[in-house]
Amino acid sequence: MNRELTTSLSKDNANVSKPYSQVHLKRAGKKLLLILPDNEPKEANKDWIELLQDLKYCLNHHKGTWTPATPVHLLVENRLLDSRQFHNIGEALEAAELKLTRVFTSRRQTAITAATAGYSVEQETPQRELFTTEIAKPGNLTEPLYVKTTVRSGVVIRHPGSIIIRGDVNPGGEVIADGDIIIWGHLRGVAHAGAKGNSESCIMALRMQPTQLRIGEAVARPPGEIQEVFEAEVAYLTTEGIRLKSALNFNKTHTFTAKDQGWTQKNSSNLA
Repeated sequence: MNRELTTSLSKDNANVSKPYSQVHLKRAGKKLLLILPDNEPKEANKDWIELLQDLKYCLNHHKGTWTPATPVHLLVENRLLDSRQFHNIGEALEAAELKLTRVFTSRRQTAITAATAGYSVEQETPQRELFTTEIAKPGNLTEPLYVKTTVRSGVVIRHPGSIIIRGDVNPGGEVIADGDIIIWGHLRGVAHAGAKGNSESCIMALRMQPTQLRIGEAVARPPGEIQEVFEAEVAYLTTEGIRLKSALNFNKTHTFTAKDQGWTQKNSSNLA
């Protein structure tokens, strides 16, 4: 059961001018959840200064109730955060011997900023993840998330739509999308397209050398010796599992069959 770290002041702290009403910490297993208000401030700079003061007071008040290097998941929902603010939060947590590892947000720009800063990102809230079980159909997906960064080891980017990465995905990095995944670079980590069960989703990379590929519920791992292929490839789901194909003219040569929940090659007579 999650236990919220109380925001009320003890008798010993009765002389403190004001409690940290904007910031909440919750213990969730071996990690902490840091929750910021998602309202849009009228005076952004003044609001941020006050919020940062609240955060530092909150961390100082509860210091010693966690072990050093405890991971922190930041929940900001609809609040817009820039790179400076992420830096401020990271510094405050580091001073309290905590480590920011993952960011949950519903704002596209906040997700991009967090991913560029090297944090794992989920562009949705944990509550939505817990209660959403239906298959994400292409028409129900949110707009694609476009990120210009290298996804390094330990970083996870998750989005309830398609994901476009202009950069590499290193071993230990992970990209999870409810739609398609396009890597404008070298894929050497884990890619999971159609994460909510959409079998039509595909994974494309300029260079495909993943540690694991997943589409819907299907999983594929590369053979022991990976063949060097110097062209863009697409991973797609067939009735026999996940297959790789040259990305050139893929949509012209293949079609998705809803009945089989997989891609098949078009007859030569149907090719344009």
